Amino acid sequence: MELRVNTHLSLLLVIIGILSPLMAVDAAATGCDLFQGNWVLDSSYPLYNESTCPFLEKEFNCINNGRPDRLYLKYRWLPRGCRLSRFDGGYFLEKLRGKTIMFVGDSLSRNQWLSILCMIHSSVPTTNYAVNISVIKDMTTYTFTDYGLKVTYHHNLYLVDIVKRRFGRVLNLNTVTAGKLWLDVDYLIFNTWHWWNRRGASQPFDYIQDGTRLYKDMDRLVAFGKAIVTWGQWVDANVVQNKTKVFFQGISPSHYNGTDWGNPKAKSCYGQKIPVLTSVYPGAALPPVAVLKKSLKTIKKPVTLLDITNLSLLRKDGHPSVYGFGATDCSHWCLAGVPDTWNILLYNLMF
Repeated sequence: MELRVNTHLSLLLVIIGILSPLMAVDAAATGCDLFQGNWVLDSSYPLYNESTCPFLEKEFNCINNGRPDRLYLKYRWLPRGCRLSRFDGGYFLEKLRGKTIMFVGDSLSRNQWLSILCMIHSSVPTTNYAVNISVIKDMTTYTFTDYGLKVTYHHNLYLVDIVKRRFGRVLNLNTVTAGKLWLDVDYLIFNTWHWWNRRGASQPFDYIQDGTRLYKDMDRLVAFGKAIVTWGQWVDANVVQNKTKVFFQGISPSHYNGTDWGNPKAKSCYGQKIPVLTSVYPGAALPPVAVLKKSLKTIKKPVTLLDITNLSLLRKDGHPSVYGFGATDCSHWCLAGVPDTWNILLYNLMF
């Protein structure tokens, strides 16, 4: 019975998706919310074939790693009452000729960065590119040489500094020395949260510093909020408004507890083949979202939040699970997949 209900609902959403161009209105003109809506089936998806993307890495290549189902590739995000322009890689390259776009953050930023590289390549597969990898800066840049466009990933877990002292590694909530690498970039997309609850051997610091006080530990949500405020102060002090546009990726969710989406028997995302087919996730709100939004309000210069949390919460089917790299992964996302939608939203908000 449950399968029949889901199938009928999927069919209804497909019909809505077909009719949506007739019903939708331009987001910029109406100020509608691009981040509220539903996932609908679209036979034209995915936006690229993972087997032909030269940038895709093993941990996100779920099909190549043996994932047998394909339906998860066929869902398109349909905002309520808005029209999203489809990604056009040729237009993107022309519009950003001679410019630099940089993704700064943890492996979820890498997820999004690799997605947009695959989207560009799929649109203009014959365009030439070159790669530059800086181990010292922890940065990788692909330059689409025919257009002079640089697409960079800077690996940075917390945005604020981790400083080595004689007594240990200190996460300093008040300094952003890496900011010198972000100067003069045309489009900056930041992200942090995934590592803030790490403890034990995987935690890359021993102490947390706030002002002149040193803590062995503190409430991680509080620490996260303070770090975002510090990063915002860097934005206010360094970003030139008519030169650089700043985005924050938002909080990407995990799916390790089926109770959150109404299936207590599910102990992880493994085996999930369809999204939550409603517009509202049945589980509880994620605490870091409220902290992030409150902290972003302290920033004087424009920062656009890619509020991806709700639309990503609905995609319990989109993770690598056992088809990634190593242990069951319900935090990152298969490519092609959900990060492609993050980039479509970015594309619609950039210009």
